[in-house]
Amino acid sequence: MRKNFLPILCLLSLFALASCSSGSDPKVAAVKRAVDVARLQLEQAAAEFDSLPGFPRSLMPKFKVVEPKDWTSGFFPGSLWEGYRLTGDKKLLSEAEKFTARLEGIQYYKGTHDLGFMVFCSFGQQQQALHDKHSAEVIVEASKSLISRCDPQIGLIRSWDFGEWNYPVIIDNMMNLEMLFWASKYTGDPVYRDVAVRHADITMKNHFRPDASSYHVVSYNADGTVESRGTFQGYSDSSAWARGQAWGLYGYTMCYRETGDAKYLKHAERIADFIMHHPNTPADRIPYWDYNAPDIPDAPRDASAAAVVSSALFELSTMVPEARGKAYFDYAEMLLVNLSSDAYLAPKGSNGGFILMHSVGHLPADSEIDTPLNYADYYYLEAIGRYLALRGLDPQRI
Repeated sequence: MRKNFLPILCLLSLFALASCSSGSDPKVAAVKRAVDVARLQLEQAAAEFDSLPGFPRSLMPKFKVVEPKDWTSGFFPGSLWEGYRLTGDKKLLSEAEKFTARLEGIQYYKGTHDLGFMVFCSFGQQQQALHDKHSAEVIVEASKSLISRCDPQIGLIRSWDFGEWNYPVIIDNMMNLEMLFWASKYTGDPVYRDVAVRHADITMKNHFRPDASSYHVVSYNADGTVESRGTFQGYSDSSAWARGQAWGLYGYTMCYRETGDAKYLKHAERIADFIMHHPNTPADRIPYWDYNAPDIPDAPRDASAAAVVSSALFELSTMVPEARGKAYFDYAEMLLVNLSSDAYLAPKGSNGGFILMHSVGHLPADSEIDTPLNYADYYYLEAIGRYLALRGLDPQRI
């Protein structure tokens, strides 16, 4: 969610990219076009929902509108912030502030593990853009709410309060730890960081198979032993749900950035290898919704997983030796360029104001299949920002 890269001056030389301009490089030209599309789409969606409650989440085929307590509520405000950062459009700034303010009360909500998505993608982006004290206070309060879901005996933040599991923890939860790291740095209180590190360590031990693929749901007994391993949104308990693999890659890359602990970097690289070299990956590298879906090559693609992977790999490329870093960068760039093609990027004025097409939310529940999703847009815009930064390009001047 954040863009705290290692120094990038050497990377500009490494990738031999600094001399390229949008006029001479078709890859940059494709991204420039995507930014232009994103600006119009975001303005269209903001106007549509300006006087309506809630946040746009997807099309099914009409708008699916969600309230602040939905786990995706922070992504549309976050996309507006990303759009403002990429374009400098004051209209997007105004809308970003407006939609972020709608989430004010969620900082006290203790009924979800997804407060990182909801608060850090909205107020976190606002704080990064405006450096305002109020946003910081909201983030810290939300972090207090989030760690209240951690059972000290088990050592993990509980994910769901429904179902027959005793204490379910999903791989998605790795994404919510970033807010805790931030809260510790801001307040000087290690409690948030300690919860995040313990959660990451236990998840790394119990969620991953020998090939570095991840289970979706691991449930724990009261004494901290594993009750079960399985899935809720993937094809089967033993399959590799595409977005789950992306969450893991992003989460452990972020953990290395925040801690400097080499075990997280090593684990992120193992996940990256699984994703980049999986035999069921299609030619354009936009993954099927599950790497083991039985109807491949006719299975739906998941642009949201590709967007998360692209953003994560851009950051991971800054953390490793030269050859490895270039491989990660090139793969992330390929994903970004392919997402920016007509196959996935919505035509201006279409797609309900969403930017990307062809994502999958929850296929086993027959929910949000081959549809735009607000979190696909968010991580796509983040990936664009990271890409342009690594190329030494000002997004407002390309």
